[in-house]
Amino acid sequence: MTDAQNKQGHRQLEKGKLIVASHNAGKVREIRDLLAPFGIEPISAGELGLPEPEETGTTFQANAELKALAAAKAANLPALADDSGLAVEILKGAPGIYSARWAGPQKDFSLAMEEVEKAIREAGAHDRSAHFVCGLALAWPDGHVEYFEGTVDGTIIWPPRGDRGFGYDPIFQPLRRLETFAEIEPNEKHAMSHRAHAFRKLTGACFGQ
Repeated sequence: MTDAQNKQGHRQLEKGKLIVASHNAGKVREIRDLLAPFGIEPISAGELGLPEPEETGTTFQANAELKALAAAKAANLPALADDSGLAVEILKGAPGIYSARWAGPQKDFSLAMEEVEKAIREAGAHDRSAHFVCGLALAWPDGHVEYFEGTVDGTIIWPPRGDRGFGYDPIFQPLRRLETFAEIEPNEKHAMSHRAHAFRKLTGACFGQ
């Protein structure tokens, strides 16, 4: 890897191994698909047996950077971390950075989706607008970090629909679409998701694309 920077001051990432600082199989799969065109060899933190650091940050950026730095220093390789979540307007942005925690220790997103629907109804259900947020942090073992964020707007639907995707995808219907994220073909979702938006910013800055 190199410490070369582009004209905007972003550190450039060369082809080679990169740690994906996540134990979430669905998230790792999406990130691998998005990295495929760039000659990057992704290795998940789970494959290396790296521990998951406690997410003590209060923003997507703080948690993404925390996870990326922990993995980069533990593996002595550049590491990419994603901190993402669902923000529901009527719930004042909840579950937000706690999106995974709403699924409980068993990571049961059926339960999490039910909790979101219950909270919306208790709040009055007059506004079901929401957005997904993805914060991407790319960190090097020397402590350097680059951060990029992407969002996608939509509506919460009920009951859940679709068996593609993961997490809250079955209840999130992006704007100007009739399908939920869990009903959209994966390649199409990759092109329009919050993670895709953040990746376009990252690749443009750090991969010279």
